[in-house]
Amino acid sequence: MLMRKSVMNILAAVCMAAVLCSCSFLGGTNGETAQKTEFLAMDTYMSATAYGEGAENAVTLAKDEVQRLDKLWSVTDENSEIYAVNGSGEVTVSGETLELISFMLDMAKRTGGALEPTLYPVVKAWGFTSGENRVPSSDEIQSLLQNVGYEKVSVSGNTVTLPVGVMLDTGAVGKGYASDKAAQVLKENGVKSALIDLGGNIVLVGKKPDGEDWKIGVRDPDGDGVVGIISASDCAIVTSGAYERNFTVDGTVYGHIIDPKDGRPVDNDILSVTVIASEGRLCDALSTALFVMGKDGATEHWRTHKDFEMIMLCKDGQAYVTEGIADRFEAEEHSEMKINVIEG
Repeated sequence: MLMRKSVMNILAAVCMAAVLCSCSFLGGTNGETAQKTEFLAMDTYMSATAYGEGAENAVTLAKDEVQRLDKLWSVTDENSEIYAVNGSGEVTVSGETLELISFMLDMAKRTGGALEPTLYPVVKAWGFTSGENRVPSSDEIQSLLQNVGYEKVSVSGNTVTLPVGVMLDTGAVGKGYASDKAAQVLKENGVKSALIDLGGNIVLVGKKPDGEDWKIGVRDPDGDGVVGIISASDCAIVTSGAYERNFTVDGTVYGHIIDPKDGRPVDNDILSVTVIASEGRLCDALSTALFVMGKDGATEHWRTHKDFEMIMLCKDGQAYVTEGIADRFEAEEHSEMKINVIEG
């Protein structure tokens, strides 16, 4: 299975079973019956809920597509293409795997290595892939970092080559890419209203059946419930935060998001980052990278690119929201959080 990326828990949606995911769908559906499939893939719980004629068959096909991609990109499945690349160092891969790897490398370059697709051995050393958590020594981390660096990956045609010791992991973008593919399957089968949740990676197809925007709740990193609601449609939403997958040793909490520069869990001014964009894969990649960058770095990245919107919940108790989403994000009544608008 793909290595899991931590995302926030989603609450229950009307016409959906109460489940743990990353955001919450809040609101009615104009009486239309939901067709829903629930399944496990990429080491996490997933679901697709669609409305309208042909929805029942469409959600099944979407599930099949996600599970097919999981088999292609797993780091642990001996039959996957990623496993083959990591094992032999040079493999000719399918067009889909090539596209995914190329996208990861492009995003690594764009983010200055904040998104690092070769960080798998370091993450594994901390036990976040197995659940057997430990604190590696500084010497061990430094040794592993010698084999980290997206520039070490060579792509020629459909052939991917890795030096000895370098390993790829698609976990930082795999669910996002798969969510885009699942949405494409739904649309090709006539679905005009759907909510896809791949382990917290949310893709919204169209609007709700009643013609209104979907209501997506962003969870409070310091407790239960949500801190605010996003009104959105026809987009992807992904949240990353280190508070949910972590472990404690001698009073120190170690989160699962690793800084590629030092090989240690990120410890900065951000509690969580929610990214809203047209593509799930972009949201997936950026939610991790922006978390690594910290508030100032993430803000500068948005001002440079502006192909996404974001909501940062920070340790100062405030939310920092880019101007493109500010009028569609509303703090919960009970929340004392102040919303600060980031302008271009």
